[in-house]
Amino acid sequence: MGEEEKGFVIKDKRSLNEKGELKEEGQEEIKGEEKKEETEEDLQRIPLPEVSLSSLVFSLSSSALLHLGEIADPQTGKKKEDLALAKHSIDTIGMLKEKTKGNLTEEEDKFLESILTDLRWRYVKAKK
Repeated sequence: MGEEEKGFVIKDKRSLNEKGELKEEGQEEIKGEEKKEETEEDLQRIPLPEVSLSSLVFSLSSSALLHLGEIADPQTGKKKEDLALAKHSIDTIGMLKEKTKGNLTEEEDKFLESILTDLRWRYVKAKK
């Protein structure tokens, strides 16, 4: 069995070409790269998490913790407090909880509630 090479085809369905002239039949297909070479940067890249409500909430909560000064900025290695941005992240999670009410699994609802409770307590503590 031979390996099939993966690629893609772009079909340009416009009737005119870039010069504004009527295209000839068969001119609309442009073949893309057959196979992209992986660069060293691609190989070293950390895999992205699954796209889900939980990963979005986790990302927002990490942002809130960063702005609360609880965790260090990954680029500078320093902790910095910005309570306005922390509150914005927390409020965004709260808005998501309200807008998704009735559409969450029991696990997602408990996760959101526990994250919100924890972040709100941390915010109140930082505000004092």
